[in-house]
Amino acid sequence: MNSTLYTPRKWSYESEVPCVNTQFCCMVMRINMDCNGCFRKVRRALLGMHELETHLIEKQQCRVSVSGKFMPQDVATKIRKKTNRRVEILDIQDFNPSTGIYEQRVLHLNIS
Repeated sequence: MNSTLYTPRKWSYESEVPCVNTQFCCMVMRINMDCNGCFRKVRRALLGMHELETHLIEKQQCRVSVSGKFMPQDVATKIRKKTNRRVEILDIQDFNPSTGIYEQRVLHLNIS
C-alpha cells in the first residue's frame, strides 16, 4: 500500500516569502457579520481551529483578528467553508524570532 505524507502548500504573495506553518503569524480579516447568528457561526468556526492560539472578533467593524502558528490562506479558506461568508484578508504579520519584531505583509485577498 502506498502511503503519502501530507506536505502543506507554500503560501506565495508579492514578496515571495513563504509563511511556514511553524512561524507565528497574526492575521486580520474582514468578515461580514450582520446578526448574532453570523457572529456565532464565526466564533464556532474559530474555536474549532486548534492551530489558532487567540482570536478577537470586532462585531461592529466586521473584523476578526487571529494569531498562532498557521498558514493564512488555509485558515481563511476554512472559515469561508464553515461559515459560508466572504472572507477578506486585510493584514498579515509574521513574527521574526531572531529580531523579536513583527514583519508586516499587506495584501487584499477575497476568499469567495
